[in-house]
Amino acid sequence: MTTADLHQDISADELREVLALARSLRAGAVPDVAERLQASVIRPLAALLGEAQESSTESDAAKERADVEGFLWNLTLRATTLCAVDTPPTPLLEAAAALQELALRIPTSNEGAISQEARAAGLRSLLEQRAPTIRIAANGPLLVTNVEDIHDWLGRPLSTPPLTALCRCGASAIKPYCDGSHARTGFNDAKDPARVADRLDGYIGQQVTIFDNRGTCQHSGFCTDRLSTVFRAKEEPFVAPSGGRMDEIIRAVRDCPSGALSYAIDGVEARADVDHHGIRPPNIEVSKDGPYRVSGSVVLLDESGSEVFRNAGASKEHCALCRCGHAQNKPFCTGMHWYVGFRDPVSPPEETPTMFQWAGGLPALTRMMRLFYEKFVPADDLLAPLFANMAADHPQRVAAWLGEVFCGPKCYSEEYGGYQRMISQHLGKCITEEMRGRWVTLLLQSAREAGLPNDAEFRSAFQAYIEWGSRLAVENSQTQSHPPQHMPMPHWDWNTSAGPPGSRVSALASTGATNEVAPILPGPGEKVEFRKHVKTLFRTRDRQSMQFAFDLWSYADVSAHADAILERLKNGTMPCDGAWPAERIDIFARWVAAGKPE
Repeated sequence: MTTADLHQDISADELREVLALARSLRAGAVPDVAERLQASVIRPLAALLGEAQESSTESDAAKERADVEGFLWNLTLRATTLCAVDTPPTPLLEAAAALQELALRIPTSNEGAISQEARAAGLRSLLEQRAPTIRIAANGPLLVTNVEDIHDWLGRPLSTPPLTALCRCGASAIKPYCDGSHARTGFNDAKDPARVADRLDGYIGQQVTIFDNRGTCQHSGFCTDRLSTVFRAKEEPFVAPSGGRMDEIIRAVRDCPSGALSYAIDGVEARADVDHHGIRPPNIEVSKDGPYRVSGSVVLLDESGSEVFRNAGASKEHCALCRCGHAQNKPFCTGMHWYVGFRDPVSPPEETPTMFQWAGGLPALTRMMRLFYEKFVPADDLLAPLFANMAADHPQRVAAWLGEVFCGPKCYSEEYGGYQRMISQHLGKCITEEMRGRWVTLLLQSAREAGLPNDAEFRSAFQAYIEWGSRLAVENSQTQSHPPQHMPMPHWDWNTSAGPPGSRVSALASTGATNEVAPILPGPGEKVEFRKHVKTLFRTRDRQSMQFAFDLWSYADVSAHADAILERLKNGTMPCDGAWPAERIDIFARWVAAGKPE
C-alpha cells in the first residue's frame, strides 16, 4: 500500500506525525513495549507511507521522558481518532489496535492518571458509530472493530479494546492477539487451488431437506459427533436426511459453527432460523487449538473494505475463521489445524482445573442445558407443564449459573443478578419431590449425551451439586417458604460439600424470634478482640447460612475473609435476613483496622 491508498479524510502528514510520535515513544519505552511498537505500529505505518522502518531523526530526548504512559495514551487517542472514518487503511487499524492493547494493558502508575476503565470507555466513544466488523488485512491479522464479546473456548471473557488485532498466521507469541509475526514469517493468505470445491448439495428427506457445502465445512465434528445417523463421517453420501428426528436435525444444523449447513421444510429454506437472527449479539470464540468461531452477524470485510466473498449457501451470521495459518480457503477454516498440530499455550502442569474448566466451560454447559430443555423436558409429562412458559434464553441462563457455581466467570451474577435472581425464579412454583427426582435424572442423562466428562471424580462432584441444589429449589418454591435473602453465590469444586446436616438455614424454617444470646459489645476505647467481641456478633443462623463457604465462628476463616465480610456488612447483603445496625458494623470495622486481634 502507498500514500495513494490513503483515505480522503486522512492526510499523509497526519500519518507521518503518528509515525514520528511512535518512533519517539519507542526510544523511551522498556524493551518489550519498544519491540511491540516496532513490530505492530511503526512497521505497518512506515509501509503505508512508503518509508523505511528505521528513522535517523529519532529524538534521544525521548529516552529521558518520564511520562511514557501519558505519551502512549495520547498517541493512542490520536491514532484511534484517525480510524473513526469510513474504511480507514488496514495498516492504520493494525497500528491503532496495537496501541490500544498497550494502553489498556500497561497499568497506570502516575497519580491522577486516567483509569483503565475510563480509557476503554473513551476509546469506545471515538468509534461508537462503527458497526461490528472484522477487516481482514492482506497477509496480516484480523482487525476487529466493536465486538465486545471475545471469549476463550471455556466462555471466559478476553480483553477486548474497541480495536483488536487477532493473529491468523499461527506464529504470534501472544495468541490470540497479533504481535506482528506475520511480517517476520512471510505469511501468505492466498487460497489453495486444491481446496475442496465450492458446491452446495441438497439432501431430500422425509421431513426435512438438508443443504451442505463441503467447501465451507471446518470439520469441527459438531454434527457427526452428536447425530452420527444423519451426518456420517466415513460414508457416502455424507448426509442421510431421514436418519434422525427433525428436531435433532435442526439442532445439529443450527449448531454448525462454520455455516456450511442449512435446511428447508416443504421446499422453503429456513436460513433465517438457522442463523439465529436477532438472538446472538456479536461475539468471537477463540476455540481450543482451533479457529475463531464468529457469530452475531459480524460483517467480514477484505483489505479494501468490501464484503468478503463466501461460498454458496454459507451463513452470513456465523462462520469459522482460520488462526493456524494453513487453511486452504483463507480466511475461512478448513480443519487444517488438526493436520499441522496447531496448539495454544498450555497452562502450567501443576495447576488443577476447576470443575468449570474440566466440564468444558460455558459451551459444554450450554450444550447440556439446551439438550435438557429442548429434547427431554418437552417430552416429559411431569416437567413439561412446569417449564411451558420459560424464557427463550432459559437454557443459557441456567448454564451461566452452573458455570459460576463451578468456579467459572461471574456471568450469571453480572448479567442476570446473582443468587437473589435465581431464588425469584422458584418462588411459588411448588416443585414436588417427584419433579425434582425427574429433573435430576434427565439432567444427568443430558450431561452424558452432551459429552461432559465421564470420570468418577467429576461425575460424583457434579451429581452432588445437582442433588443439593435441586433440594434447595424444592424448599424455595413452596408457598410457605421464606428463602434467606442476600446469600452469596454457592461455589462448588472438587473438595466442596454441602456441610453437615443443619449447616444451612432452611427456607421453611420459622421466621419468629430466636433464643440467641445478645452479643458482647466493647466500650468506646476498649480493644476489639475476635473471641470476646466479634465472634458474638454472628448468630447461629448466620454461621449456618455461611457454613458451605467458611465458619463465622472461626478466627482463621473470618480474618481471611474480613475485607469481603466488611464490604457485605456495609452494603446490607449480610446477614442474609437483614442488615446490621451501624454500631455493630463499626465494631467489626474497628477490629479489622486494628489488625484483627484474636
